[in-house]
Amino acid sequence: MNNKQLIWRSLKKNLAQNVLYVFALVFSVALYFSFVTLQYDPAMDTAKNTVKGGAAIRTASVLLVAIVAVFLVYANAIFIKRRSKEIGLFQLIGMTKRRIFYLLSAENAILYVSSLLAGIFFGFAFSRLITMILFRITGVDAVAVLHFSGKALLQTILIFTAIYMLILLMNYLFIKKQTILSLFAVRSTTEERVKKLSKLEIMMGIAGLVLIITGYYVSSELFGGSFRQMTELFLAMAFILASVIIGTYLFYKGSVSFVLNIIRKKKDGYVTVREVLSLTSIMFRMKSNAMLLTIITTVSALAIGLLSLSYISYYSSEKTAENNVPAHFSLTDSKAAEKFKKMLASEMISYREVRIDVLMANANMKDILLGDTSDLLMDPSQTSMAVISDAQFPKYDVKRGDVLFAGYNDLMQKFLPLKNKGTIELKGKSEAVSLEYKGLKKEYPISWYFIGEGQSTAVVDDSVYRQLKKNLEPSLQKEHSEYIGIDITDKKKWKKANKLFVASFYERENGADSRLEMISAQRNQIGLAMFIVGFLGLTFLITSGCILYFKQMDESEEERPNYTILRKLGYTVDDLSAGIKLKQWFSFGIPLSLGLIHSYFAVQSGWFLFGAEVYAPMTIVMIIYTALYSVFGFLSLVHYKKVIKAAL
Repeated sequence: MNNKQLIWRSLKKNLAQNVLYVFALVFSVALYFSFVTLQYDPAMDTAKNTVKGGAAIRTASVLLVAIVAVFLVYANAIFIKRRSKEIGLFQLIGMTKRRIFYLLSAENAILYVSSLLAGIFFGFAFSRLITMILFRITGVDAVAVLHFSGKALLQTILIFTAIYMLILLMNYLFIKKQTILSLFAVRSTTEERVKKLSKLEIMMGIAGLVLIITGYYVSSELFGGSFRQMTELFLAMAFILASVIIGTYLFYKGSVSFVLNIIRKKKDGYVTVREVLSLTSIMFRMKSNAMLLTIITTVSALAIGLLSLSYISYYSSEKTAENNVPAHFSLTDSKAAEKFKKMLASEMISYREVRIDVLMANANMKDILLGDTSDLLMDPSQTSMAVISDAQFPKYDVKRGDVLFAGYNDLMQKFLPLKNKGTIELKGKSEAVSLEYKGLKKEYPISWYFIGEGQSTAVVDDSVYRQLKKNLEPSLQKEHSEYIGIDITDKKKWKKANKLFVASFYERENGADSRLEMISAQRNQIGLAMFIVGFLGLTFLITSGCILYFKQMDESEEERPNYTILRKLGYTVDDLSAGIKLKQWFSFGIPLSLGLIHSYFAVQSGWFLFGAEVYAPMTIVMIIYTALYSVFGFLSLVHYKKVIKAAL
C-alpha cells in the first residue's frame, strides 16, 4: 500500500472523530479573518467618525490567535496520543519514524488547509453580517458593505501557517522520543488512577473549598468600605485572584474526590452500575485533569464576567437613558415646547404630552437610611430633593402625611440602601413637614435636570405640595420649574422627530434632552468593547467545549472494554447510558457551575462601576453561555451511546 492510499484510508477512518475539530478550526479561522477584515475596513474609521476600532480589533485578534493556538496544540496532542498504537504498528511493520511523520503531516495538512480555506470563505461571506452587528451594537447609522482585504487574507494565512508549523514540531518531538513499547503504553498511562484517598488529598480538598469561600467573602467586601486605600484594594484583589485560582485547582485535585468518596462510603460498597460509570469514574479522573479543568474554569469565569460587565454597561445605557429622560423628549421651557409641538404637527407626527410642576426642598433622610452614613458624600440630614404632587403624577395616590420615593436603580440601592419605613422631613425656607416614608417605586417621573442622575423624587399629597410651594427656599430652585415630557405615539416616526428636536432644541444644560441621543452616546462608547468581548467569549466557549468533548471521546474509547464486559453480562444500552448521563453532568457541569459562581462573585464585587442594572443582564449572559456550553455535553453523550452500542 503506497503513501496516498494510507493517507486516504486514515482520513476516512478518523473522519467522524475529526468533525468537531474541523468545525472548531473553521469557526476560529472564519472569526479571525472577519476580525482582521474589520481592522482593514475603511468603514471602521469613516462611518460618522464614531467607531475608531483599529487598535481594539488588533488587540482582539492577538488574543484570538492565542486562544486558537492553545486549543489546536492541545487538540492535536489528544489526537496523536489516541493514535499511538497505530504509530507503534507502523514501526513494527518496518516504517521509519520519518515516513510516519510524513504520513501524519500530510493527513493533518489536508484537514488543516481544507479548514483554513473553508474558514476564509465563511469569514468573508459573514464579514458583512459581523460589520452590521457591530454597527447595530454601537448605534452607527451606516451601510455595511462586503469588503475583501488582501492584507487580511495574507495575515490570516501567515498566522495559521505558523500555528500549523508549531503542530508539526509537536508531532515530530512526540514521534521521535517514543519507543515502540512506550507507544503501546501511552493510552494506558494518560490518566492517573488512584484507588484510595490519602490524608494529604483530603486536606487538599478541604483547603480548596476554604480558599474559594474565603475569596468569595473578600470579593463581597471589596467595595463595601473594608478596603479604603488603593494599596489595600490592590492587595485584596490579588488575594482574591490567587485564592480562587489555587482553591479551584485544589478543588479538582482533592475536593471532588473527597466529596464523592464520602458518598460512596455511605453506601458501604453497594454501588450500582450507574454510580460506577459516573461517580467512581469522576473521582479518579478529576485529579489528572486538575490543571486543565482549572484553566477552563478560570477562563470561563473570566469570559462570563467580562461578558456580564460589558452587557451591564450596554444594557444600562437604555435603562439609564429611560431613567434620566422618562419621555422620548424632555424640556423645561414652555416656549420651546410649544414650538416643537408645532413642528411635530406640521410633519403629521402625533404625540402625548406630560407636564409636571417641580419644586426643590431640603430632605432629612437619616431615619430611613440603612447602616453607617459617615461615608456618604452627601449630608443625609440636608439633601436637596425634587418634590412633585400626586395630582400631576396620578399613577401613585399618596395620602396626606405620607411620602413615596419614585425612581431608583440597583446602583442607588448599592450606595444608598433605604429602610422599608421611617420618617422623612421636607424643609422649606422657614417651615418643615414631617412625613411617613412608604417605600420606593422604580419608575422615574421627571428628568435628570431636576434630580441629578440616579436620584429619587419625592411624591407627596397635593395639599402637602401646595404647603411646601408657599414656603420655597429660593437658593434650591432650578432656573425652570416645570418638566415637559413629549412621547411620540408612533415609534416608527421617533427618529424623524428626533432629527427635528436635535436640530433646534437639544441643550442638555438647560434641560432639553433626547432619550435617543443619550442612548446613542453611551452605546458608541461601550458597544465596541461588548462586541469584541462577546466574540472572544464565544471563541473560548467553542474551543473549551471542544477540548472537554475530546477528553470525553478519549475516555469513552479507553473504557470501551468495560462496556463490552457489561453488555455481555446483560446490561442494556439504556442501563449504561443512565450512568453516562450522570457522568456528563459532572464532567461538563462542575467546570461550568464553578465558572458561573466565580463570575457571579466577581461581577457582584464591582458591577456598579459599569452600569446601573445588574441582575437582568448578568442572568441573560449566564443563561446563553450555559445553553451553548450544554451543546457539547449533549454531543459527548451521543458519542458515548455510539461507543456503548458498538461495544458488543
